[in-house]
Amino acid sequence: MPGRAWERGCGSKSVLGALVGTNTPQGMTKADLVDLIYERVGSSKKEASAVVEAVFAIIRESLCDGDKVKISGFGTFIVNHKNARRGRNPQTGAPITIDSRRVLSFKASQVLKDRINNGSSTRP
Repeated sequence: MPGRAWERGCGSKSVLGALVGTNTPQGMTKADLVDLIYERVGSSKKEASAVVEAVFAIIRESLCDGDKVKISGFGTFIVNHKNARRGRNPQTGAPITIDSRRVLSFKASQVLKDRINNGSSTRP
């Protein structure tokens, strides 16, 4: 197979959907990632599953610790803090306090944006 799927642009055909063999309505799943790693690397499905789980665990732990996770050529995951604020109950109109919380944000890299919008990367 010439080139790797993540190096090619996002054309009208789903490169990953063609490789997985099924286009699920919910998009790519963890099981689809395991299958792709299994096919491309040649390891067992058990090893591929362990790799996927380990990567997600590392990302999850870093985000829980409040660290930023930056994946070159893909994007950045960051945990932002939202302060408590006043709001209104939409049914009764009564004022309520919305508690402070942490929210997860993702910002796509320019390389990924270019590939999605143009079908190929304009950067080396």
